[in-house]
Amino acid sequence: MLARWHRLKGEDVFFLTGTDEHGEKIETAAKAAGKEPREFCNEIVKTFKSAWEKLDISYDYFIRTSDKSHEEAVGKFIELINKSGDIYKGFYEGWYCVSDESFWTELQLKDGKCPECGRPVKKVKEESYFFKLSKYQDRLLKHYKEHPEFLSPKFRSKEIINRVKDGLKDLSLTRTTIKWGVPFPMDKTHTVYVWADALFNYVSALDWPNGKKFKEFWPADVHLMAKEINWFHAVIWPALLFSAGIEPPKMIFSHGWWTVDGKKMSKSLGNFVDPLLMIQKYGVDPFRYALLREMPFGDDGDFSEKSMVTRLNNELAAELGNLINRSVTLAERFEGKITGKPELEQALNIERLDLLMEKLDLFGALNEIFSFVKATNKYVNDTAPWKLSGEKLGNVLYNMLEASRIISILVRPFMPETSAKIDAQLGVKPGTLADCKFGDFKGKPKKGDVIFKKVA
Repeated sequence: MLARWHRLKGEDVFFLTGTDEHGEKIETAAKAAGKEPREFCNEIVKTFKSAWEKLDISYDYFIRTSDKSHEEAVGKFIELINKSGDIYKGFYEGWYCVSDESFWTELQLKDGKCPECGRPVKKVKEESYFFKLSKYQDRLLKHYKEHPEFLSPKFRSKEIINRVKDGLKDLSLTRTTIKWGVPFPMDKTHTVYVWADALFNYVSALDWPNGKKFKEFWPADVHLMAKEINWFHAVIWPALLFSAGIEPPKMIFSHGWWTVDGKKMSKSLGNFVDPLLMIQKYGVDPFRYALLREMPFGDDGDFSEKSMVTRLNNELAAELGNLINRSVTLAERFEGKITGKPELEQALNIERLDLLMEKLDLFGALNEIFSFVKATNKYVNDTAPWKLSGEKLGNVLYNMLEASRIISILVRPFMPETSAKIDAQLGVKPGTLADCKFGDFKGKPKKGDVIFKKVA
């Protein structure tokens, strides 16, 4: 949605997604499946790419951390950190969560288990190369202070800052027991710790250090990730970048979890929602819309299929769908000239909407868009165009159709398929954000199928 919004503004966009494939968890799962790690990952990647296509996700590049180009870039990255004097050899002894690929101290464990996922941890003792994370404690705190938007949303920043203030321990950067990983350039008997390897995908995908994409798109405007991996992105990642002399991203935004009855979705609990099943039943656009309308982006939210159906029936079918249907039906019958004075311009504030999107307030942005949909519907009800004729009807139809055209543009990042259907019925070409102002209506309305069908 963010990528589509910025494209709508005419900006160059690089939207990266992909798979983090190395580490003990993958190595163990592949062995259990009787497969080599690469073969195992190849099959999973096909599943992800297929799902992203069905979910209409418009990424520009899909990176795999097992890509040769990525592995080579990680090696160069580690060598830069070593040249900064930030790597030394030692022994690691402590607790390790295989599921999260994370290290924990005795004090951090919760009831003897991983404080993040609640799964058992195991005691690890092995030779390791360490990264001097502690060296960057003050610089991190200074960066957070000077760039308050870096840790987003704001309510998550306090926990990170307090943990950093409590003191940083140096990071175990390599493993000797894990073979499925990027070889450590200074000692091939070691592999790079998966989180140092995985994080660098954001830069290697841009053909760092001399690639055209790196020069154009780095530092990234935003990294999006779930809240349980905020620490790696908000602390370890910028510290590694500082060491290598690379500027950190402008924003780290950690979103919440979708829960069911207040519990995190999990395969073991059997309470997960299959998005592919949801889009089969309701369509991609209504599903995406419902997710973003349920709670402010960044918070946890409880998923309810019942709530999604209510939004589909009321907001999409009864409000947006009905507006388009009334506008096109009346316009198709009208034989006069569709022109007049803009009477709905005050109901729309594009600058405020853009500001909400810049802040990643997708919930607020949709509220803003649908307040315009409601204002337009109120205008239709108040003017009662079905009772009018001639120039008066032409004026009301002008406002209805221009508002509908603008709404189509605004909902495109959220509901691209819906936007295309609206444009087809209005008889207009897809517009940009710059076109979200009242002008001469140049379309040829022709009624089509109902855009949203109500669900019983």
